[in-house]
Amino acid sequence: MHVAVYLPLVVPLLAAAAARPLAERLPPRTAAWLLAGSAVVLAAASSAVLGLLAMAAAVRLPLVDAIGKLSLRAVLRGDPASLPVGVAAGVLLAAVAVAAGRAAWLRAGALVEAHRQARGLPGAGQLVVLADDAADAYAAPGWPGRIVVTSGMLGALSQDEREVLLAHERTHAAARHYLFTAAARLAAAANPLLRPVAAAVGYSVERWADEQAAAAAGNRPLAARTVAKAALAASAAPPRRPALAAALGVADPIGARGAGPVPRRVAALLSPPPRPRLLLLAAAVVLVAISGVSALEAARDLHGLIEFAQAAAGHP
Repeated sequence: MHVAVYLPLVVPLLAAAAARPLAERLPPRTAAWLLAGSAVVLAAASSAVLGLLAMAAAVRLPLVDAIGKLSLRAVLRGDPASLPVGVAAGVLLAAVAVAAGRAAWLRAGALVEAHRQARGLPGAGQLVVLADDAADAYAAPGWPGRIVVTSGMLGALSQDEREVLLAHERTHAAARHYLFTAAARLAAAANPLLRPVAAAVGYSVERWADEQAAAAAGNRPLAARTVAKAALAASAAPPRRPALAAALGVADPIGARGAGPVPRRVAALLSPPPRPRLLLLAAAVVLVAISGVSALEAARDLHGLIEFAQAAAGHP
């Protein structure tokens, strides 16, 4: 395999460095789709490359060559990857498989339980108001999703600000933002280098909801004030939200501190909406595509090497 096989292991570093600038400069909807999709592709490509490097090491073993009817001489001549690199890749791949499998199991269970909890909330409509002095608001995942707001949060906001808050949470529910964050977090579990990308996805979906709420209200300063006041209210009395909803990171209150720095969101709302940046978007897409193509090319090279080694074994 060529040196390009290592590109999918390097590109996540570039993605981690570029995640925050992309989240701030691109329109939030575009950023959320780009970053979540990129995280999934980059995690898959890096995992595939680890598997290919491990396989390249395996075919160097006499037992594997005998079972596969391969020529060891042909394998050693055609594959420049070193055995220690292949062994290390195999160890990393095993760790990735365990981490990603555990994260997927926990996330799936949390989604199912969160859906059950959403169905069990009082009332039949989408909006649920809980009598609780703690200020909180979130979109509970489910089919359909439900919006939960506490009396403490409603009391902290004016009528216009309440409308902004509800528009924000309706965007989370309608756009299924929990799927974006779940995909990004699973990708980060498979490749820890992608954790900044997962964090940027969480920020982008909050900004997406902020922008939709501002557009619905027709008043960006009002939306900015709502985000700031909700954050202050939530910090004054920490909410007693269901643990699973908080763990999913999909139903974050409008002022959640962990969803992205509130001052950045407020500053963004006090500025004009981000404009599409086609060159920046194209550059990011090309970089991710290079990673995927490199993984496919490495797979093609390994397949060709195995066929060559099998032919060499049949024709000494």
